[in-house]
Amino acid sequence: MLKVTNMNVYYGNIYAVKDVSFHVDEGEVVTLIGANGAGKSTILKTISGLLRSKTGSISFAGEEIGNVASHAIVKRGMAQVPEGRRVFLQMSVQENLEMGHYTQQGATMTERMEGVYERFPRLLERRKQVAGTLSGGEQQMLAMGRALMSRPRLLMLDEPSMGLAPLLVEQIFEIIGELNRAGTTILLVEQNANMALKVANRGYVLETGRIITTDSASALLEDDTVRKAYLGG
Repeated sequence: MLKVTNMNVYYGNIYAVKDVSFHVDEGEVVTLIGANGAGKSTILKTISGLLRSKTGSISFAGEEIGNVASHAIVKRGMAQVPEGRRVFLQMSVQENLEMGHYTQQGATMTERMEGVYERFPRLLERRKQVAGTLSGGEQQMLAMGRALMSRPRLLMLDEPSMGLAPLLVEQIFEIIGELNRAGTTILLVEQNANMALKVANRGYVLETGRIITTDSASALLEDDTVRKAYLGG
């Protein structure tokens, strides 16, 4: 579904992503793990069209998207939940969800919103509430719900557990598993490598902008080097 080849990304003179190549097959959960500053979020932003790679290619569902505008990428079936949630704080929950539907045909909005409320009942309770007054966990649910409004084939999640209490982290990862079982392919960037590998099929380990290791999630969980560096073991 997604194939990244020879991605190289710079922030000015800073070489942030160095010759990265990986793929995500349809139906998988694939995770990118690594320390802060390893380049994980930059990779997602580049796939989404917010940044550009100097070289290589990015293909989604067999089509090159390396120079496609962000809104057009969403329309093709890809959505990103950004780091820090980035909900529209002055808008209501319902208005945020409506914004997630802007690339789609209007006739399906009510149906999709009902689907989001069914998956996130807390959002239904808060639908008229201003997003800026929600808790961190509720804002994360809203950010995920907003992305789901476009009915993505590929959902990219950037640090979904950041700043959340342990109980909410477990809940968010249960939802990620449910979304995947329902047919959504997922590319997951996550600081909590242990949780990420438990929900993923495969993983790529990044260090200073490069992929240094890749394997099945179960193998990475047992890898001594990975455990010592990223899993607290």
